[in-house]
Amino acid sequence: MISEPTRMPLPRTFFDRPVLEVAPDLLGRTLVRSTPEGTIELRLTEVEAYDGENDPGSHAYRGRTERNASMFGPPGHAYVYFIYGMWFSLNLVCGPNGYASGVLLRAGEVLSGTEQVAARRPKSRRPSELAQGPARLATGLAIDRQLNGTDVCAGPDAPLSVLEGTPAAPDLVRSGPRTGVGGDGATHPWRFWIDGDPTVSPYRAHVPRKRRTRAA
Repeated sequence: MISEPTRMPLPRTFFDRPVLEVAPDLLGRTLVRSTPEGTIELRLTEVEAYDGENDPGSHAYRGRTERNASMFGPPGHAYVYFIYGMWFSLNLVCGPNGYASGVLLRAGEVLSGTEQVAARRPKSRRPSELAQGPARLATGLAIDRQLNGTDVCAGPDAPLSVLEGTPAAPDLVRSGPRTGVGGDGATHPWRFWIDGDPTVSPYRAHVPRKRRTRAA
């Protein structure tokens, strides 16, 4: 018998742990996005961990900047950034205050608010594609820089919150290299997903950008 997802919000202590503990434990949890058009709920199925100054793949590897300041805490807040001049991505900050680590939310299953998400993602061919990948997730949930620093533990009236949901069964949790990460962080097996779930995005290795050469 499958139990109903638990509606209790995750406490701040959940996020105040090492990122490699928090990341897989987020699988199966319910992300709630409150918008003027209504509420969207998403079951998290794929995430990636980033471990600050210990991680060459992290935005905080070289220290604090205006862009990554939210990553330095406190835990249980959102870190939203713009990438490639095109998309936003949503991360949940974890670990002790002052230490920059976070979990990128890569994919999920839309549980409610499907019509609202589909209106923002009109090119999706099937429901499993609505939030399949971090850019699609952020677009479908109307995530932008205005939500950077949002306290996801502030309660039901907050624009973002995370409920206990139904944690993924440990035997279904898989891990592997993070998508699109190059350099010294390319092989870290810090991407976590629920095995066999159709919303999980396909893995893509990092492809270095070609530099333009000037004509002599």
